[in-house]
Amino acid sequence: MYTVFELQQLIEQAIPKIEYPSHPKNLYAPLTYIMNLGGKRLRPALVLITTDMFKGDIMEAMPAALAIETFHNFTLIHDDIMDNAPLRRGKLTVHEKWGTNNAILSGDVMMVEANKQLAQVDSSILKDVLNTFNATAQGVCEGQQLDMEFETRDNVSIAEYIDMIRLKTAVLVGGAMKLGAIIAKASPEHATHIYDFGENLGIAFQLQDDILDVYGDPEKFGKQVGGDIKSNKKTFLLLSLQQRLSNEDQLVLEDQFTNETASKVQNVTNLYNQYQIKELATAEMQRYLAKAFDALDQIDIPEIQKAQLVQLANELMNRER
Repeated sequence: MYTVFELQQLIEQAIPKIEYPSHPKNLYAPLTYIMNLGGKRLRPALVLITTDMFKGDIMEAMPAALAIETFHNFTLIHDDIMDNAPLRRGKLTVHEKWGTNNAILSGDVMMVEANKQLAQVDSSILKDVLNTFNATAQGVCEGQQLDMEFETRDNVSIAEYIDMIRLKTAVLVGGAMKLGAIIAKASPEHATHIYDFGENLGIAFQLQDDILDVYGDPEKFGKQVGGDIKSNKKTFLLLSLQQRLSNEDQLVLEDQFTNETASKVQNVTNLYNQYQIKELATAEMQRYLAKAFDALDQIDIPEIQKAQLVQLANELMNRER
């Protein structure tokens, strides 16, 4: 069995070896640029971890892992355009460096490159691999669309929010793991269970991210604490608060939506504390984490084979950033 770190290192070594066409240069140079910006490589690692868990050959799964990482970085290029973000991992975003039109086209061709990588898997499982990848990719795009629509809606429900983060974040986790199971020739039942594990883990992960955005240590979180509050982002915390506010406190919250002073984050956080929203969000996060591990328990293989995955899940859910 490989450790998570060993698998991440294998991915880091494989990424620079990907060969893209050299012409037109400005179409393909951004691919090399963003793929080599770094990151934890967790999504492709999940493909390999799952393959290893089911006793498959991780090198046979590498093309699918690289396809997942390529697709993920494609979404980052387009997300950065939509968010008008100047930096990605401390470096200029692709659209800042090459221009928006160039970035859109480079992002598009990344989907082509991802499919070229997937085409390298064993032909006997190619149909299942493509169906899983396409369903995953389509779900992520649907989630991003819903996220954008929520920005202009005043009536977003908690159920709608959970479904949005399921699509935008969690289906990629579940899809990556299901790809690993398919490549390892796991049974369809096991592939379904590992997908359910990944999807529920992904929802729990995003709920934890919502909590850390408000309550994380800025020295450890790695980004601005209170960013969601400053941008009036509809998170589980905000939607839960809105359900519980008294009429008087509803007016207090509404005033904060137009507050551009430094007091905004603390004022909204005070409302979260008053209505015990952190505890509510933590309970919801733990509920999805429990659903994830229930799905993992349905996979009847020796527990030692699940050890790396369990360790990684626990590390992710006990993170401070």
